[in-house]
Formats: sequence, C-alpha cells, structure tokens
Amino acid sequence: MSNILITGGCGFVGVNLVHYLQTKHADTAVTVLDNLSLGKKEHIDEFDLEFVEGDIRDMDLVNRVCAGKDAIVHLAADTRVMDSIDNPDFNFDVNVVGTYNLLKAARSNSVGHFVLASTGGAIIGAAEPPVHEGMVPHPMSPYGAGKLMAEGYLSAFSASYGMHSVALRFSNVYGRRSWHKGSVVALIFKTLLRGDPFTVYGDGTQTRDYIYAGDLCEAIVRSTRLQSRGEVFQLGTGMPTTLNSLLDLCQRISGRTMEIRYEDFRRGEIRDTWSDISKARQGLGFDPATTLEAGLQRTWDWFRQTAPA
Repeated sequence: MSNILITGGCGFVGVNLVHYLQTKHADTAVTVLDNLSLGKKEHIDEFDLEFVEGDIRDMDLVNRVCAGKDAIVHLAADTRVMDSIDNPDFNFDVNVVGTYNLLKAARSNSVGHFVLASTGGAIIGAAEPPVHEGMVPHPMSPYGAGKLMAEGYLSAFSASYGMHSVALRFSNVYGRRSWHKGSVVALIFKTLLRGDPFTVYGDGTQTRDYIYAGDLCEAIVRSTRLQSRGEVFQLGTGMPTTLNSLLDLCQRISGRTMEIRYEDFRRGEIRDTWSDISKARQGLGFDPATTLEAGLQRTWDWFRQTAPA
C-alpha cells in the first residue's frame, strides 16, 4: 500500500484525484491537507481518507502531516491570475513559501516522490503556441512568476537532496465536481443553469487547451511513480479551442442559450495558448482519451444533476 498526501485535496482537481485513486487504486491510503479557503470538507466526505485542516504556510503542521508519506501531490495554491496582480504578496506567500515548506518537510521526512501542480501559459507568457517545456519563461503575472519559482525550488531540491519529483504544467482543467470553480467551463454551465448573461473579456477568439479532469488525474498518478528529478511536463490535449467555439459547444450540449456580452481584454491574461504534449506522451505514457465534446457532456450532466433546487 502506498501513502499519498494531497494538498488542496478539497478543491476541484483534488476531489477528482481522490475519486480516481479510490476507484482505480484502492490500495492507496490518502491524506488530504486543506485550509478550506476555497474547497469544502463535504466535497470529500464520501471517501475513505484522513483529513487534516490546515495551511501549507504552517511549517510545524506541514512537517507533521508529511511524516510516513510515500508521495506528495501538491495542488494547494492561489491560482487566480487577476488576484495575484492585485495582491502579489499573498500569492507569493502561498505559492512560493508554501511550496518551499512542503519541500523542506518532504526532505526531512524522506518522502520519495513530490508532484507539483504548475501551469504552462502563465509561466511561458505571450509566446507563439503551442507551448512546450523547452521555451524560455516570461511570466506576465505574479501567479506565473510564483509557479516558476516553485518549479525552480523543486528542481533544486531534487538535484541537491536526491528527491524524485515532477512538475506538471496544467492546461485549463474542466470536469465534474466543479461547482465551486471559477474556471470558464464551470462558469458557462452555471450561467446556463441560472439563465443569466455571460461576459466574455475580449472578442472570444482567444484560445485555450481544455483537458478533462479524469485524464489529468491519470497523469498525476503516473507521475507519483516516476523516477525523475525535477522533470517538467506540459499537460493538455494539444488542441486549441476558441472561447466562442467553447460557448457554442456548451450551449448545444445543454440545449440552452444565453446572452453573451463582450468587454475589453483584461491585463495579465494570455490571448492564445495551447500545449505541445509530445514530451508527456513519451515520458509519462500520457494519452488523453476524452474528447472535448464527450468531456463537456459528462460535465454538463453532472452540473444538471447536482444543481441546487
């Protein structure tokens, strides 16, 4: 039996990862550490696991919870780009200091594997897509800069102390269990359910790479077993989708329409980004199987079934 700590495990990706582990890797013991600032404890109440309420900036707590773990999947983060521009100190404290605390605790507790949830577009910046691991980083927001610093410390700890580690640069993740998410797919489906207008910042031709949560979770679990030191992998589908196309597809799948309002682009946001996932295909055996239409259909079905009365 392996023993895995998931930080931020009450969040969207965390809850999907817990579900994935307990349905496909039932011999894995899971501990979730979350400060409940975004996620809720009830999101994981159905699962057989240990829950610890706390913050990754609390070094004493982090050191205790890392004891006896075989792997750490570090998902806890301040992920909001606009908020990081408004309050870079908080973003640095959570994403850089918090990650450093976990790396120190992993080292002192001889944790064998460390998987860091990172990001691609925000680290690379305004580069010609598709983005890949060999590109020179040019972060355009404190969020991107903080994730780049976290990757740097992950590499340094791996090289200096022999820790097996992987940084996974997520593309736009969507899927079930995302009521509390502010990401675009969740916002679209919640707006469709409410019958409200939807605001697009820009002209809707901006592109992103949307990856289904189940495919992402498979890559995360594979990474917890990889004998690598500070390796970086870009995760997505390798296919760009415009926001206007996404809106059309979501409306068609739901059978509903909504008023769409267009406003100016927001500062700090990347206009176009999608992924070259050839390195992940080779190094992780990563092969995302869920098409965008199939993933959106599953996501919409979940939203419709779980919508508040």
